[in-house]
Amino acid sequence: MTLHRNAKTCPASRRLIARRVLEEGWSLAEAAEAAGVSDGRAREWVRRFRGGDCELADRRSGPKGRPPGRVCAEREAVIAELRGQVRMNAVQIAEALQMSERTVRAVIARLGLRKLAPLVEPEPANRYERPMPGELIHIDVKKLGRIGQPGHRVHGDRSTRSRGVGWEFAHVCVDDCTRLAYVEVLDDERKETVTAFLRRAVAWFDGQGVTIERLMTDNGPGYRSKLHRKACEALGIRHLFTRPYRPRTNGKAERFIRTMLDGWAYKRPYTTSTERRAALAAFLTRYNTQRRPHRSLNGQTPTQRLAERNKTAAAYN
Repeated sequence: MTLHRNAKTCPASRRLIARRVLEEGWSLAEAAEAAGVSDGRAREWVRRFRGGDCELADRRSGPKGRPPGRVCAEREAVIAELRGQVRMNAVQIAEALQMSERTVRAVIARLGLRKLAPLVEPEPANRYERPMPGELIHIDVKKLGRIGQPGHRVHGDRSTRSRGVGWEFAHVCVDDCTRLAYVEVLDDERKETVTAFLRRAVAWFDGQGVTIERLMTDNGPGYRSKLHRKACEALGIRHLFTRPYRPRTNGKAERFIRTMLDGWAYKRPYTTSTERRAALAAFLTRYNTQRRPHRSLNGQTPTQRLAERNKTAAAYN
């Protein structure tokens, strides 16, 4: 049993007070003085002793019954049904039941109904990986704000703005099998630019011993252009497009862009765009050859995966 922290007596001393008064003939004042409590408190222990020995224990000092503001179980059940089955929000439930919105929100949180299950289950992830390097490459573009002058991450002043500086575009190319990556930062994403980038990317991969067979991009106008299509035909590459409004179809490029932003573009403050561009080569070297191993590649780096697959292919030839 836990006593109140300010209690001057315990159940045994309270029992002694009551017995002295009721059985030994002590006066209430004498028993109270001997125990070091007031006459009123001694009278309370005598009264509660008559009701049973268990009544001498400390009672809860908080509110009796249901806590203030706590709705009854029946009302909670109604709120749970309106939230879970009818899928009403807190504002709608409060209006329908003539209750405080704050109280309804508290009940919803207590019942764990803040987030409802989707009515339609999301499509399962279609994970795939081409078995050999070059069978499929992913190309995408990430738009980056041009750095005209040092920003708040350098000087700490968020009140200043650099307006009209413009954008630059990181064009990325990732091999599906090995995650080997090639990146250039260019001034735009027009058809001439994306086509020239494709040619340089194919040449770079060829230098790594990788022959490109297929290419996947989004449905951007540059990739849909006649110029780009003819370049793919000349290079002997089959061009695949992602499903509209489904960026995850090109997920390996999207994931690499996240890694690139964390490991290069946003890793540290840059004072100029030129400085940021200059740091790209070191990041790509680290990513392709020295970066921590990919979990999706069973602990290998892209160059290690490339060497392994080339060795496997040579064994079968």
